Amino acid sequence: MSRFLAGILILGLVLAGAIGARAATGELNIYSARHYDTDLALYDRFTEETGIAINLIEGESDELIARIEREGVQSPADLLITVDAGRLWRAEDKGLFQPVTSEILETRIPGHLRHPDGLWFGLSKRARIIIYNKAQGRPEKLETYADLADPSNKGTVCMRSSSNIYNLSLLAAIIEHQGTEEAENWARGTVANFARPPQGNDTGNIQAVAAGECRISLVNTYYVGRLMGSDKPEDRAVADAVGLVFPDQDGRGTHVNIGGAGVLKHAPNRANAVRFIEFLTGDWAQRAFSEQNHEYAAVPGIEIDTPLNAFGPFKEDALNASALGRNQPEAVRIFDRAGWK
Repeated sequence: MSRFLAGILILGLVLAGAIGARAATGELNIYSARHYDTDLALYDRFTEETGIAINLIEGESDELIARIEREGVQSPADLLITVDAGRLWRAEDKGLFQPVTSEILETRIPGHLRHPDGLWFGLSKRARIIIYNKAQGRPEKLETYADLADPSNKGTVCMRSSSNIYNLSLLAAIIEHQGTEEAENWARGTVANFARPPQGNDTGNIQAVAAGECRISLVNTYYVGRLMGSDKPEDRAVADAVGLVFPDQDGRGTHVNIGGAGVLKHAPNRANAVRFIEFLTGDWAQRAFSEQNHEYAAVPGIEIDTPLNAFGPFKEDALNASALGRNQPEAVRIFDRAGWK
């Protein structure tokens, strides 16, 4: 072989090695809208087990999605992690994810908690439940989400705003199950039962129900679990003052939503991103989501020591979470027409 050809061969090997090194670098760049100490512990554990260093950017979901979109093909982001399928859909709708095929993820994560085409995967769950003031007693009609719109509950309901992603996703589920007309009837009926204009967050509405400012509200289990597990006696007293209803147990089951992640379209460290999502479905990580952050594990059958155990088992809606995003634009229009501010 001539020196010239040998030089070309060596140069080719060097270039191939450089490209391969970039694809298999020992780093993982995460953009996360989750701001929990639990997640930091997960990152540390993953690095300890794999040697892959995690570079973290935190922010609000919509801000991170806009940033990834601006960065385009130059984006260093490998993975977007956020809460609520509706937010994952916003990134999906902008074409920011790439499909992932993984036997581990398809085996561990139930089908309704992951995107049908592998664009994102649910990693933890929260149920959207009805709470009521124990001192005032459980209203006679309070078994289903539909009961929030029953005239017997007029003047008793506290809610978050219609722009809240949790409310948008619930309405999106109602649209999928019952159609647009019935979903709008529900929204209008619930608005007619408001005790006050929509305001605050889930914790604020739990406190309002506990204080008797309103009789019933709609909140995520995560927030009740956080109060139950608090070191502050006043927080535990608030949790103890409210009763819980897991709606539609004789029907389709209680609405659940997810915290989840998707691999980004231009991820420079794709293999590491997939490996990290797989890591998050492991038993240790799933217990961490529940025991440290009061979420339900997405992977079935994991034994967990958490205040959520006091709620007991419940039937969950098996609707694929992708519908929560797909129906989001219609949910916005319905809330507007119903006068839900």
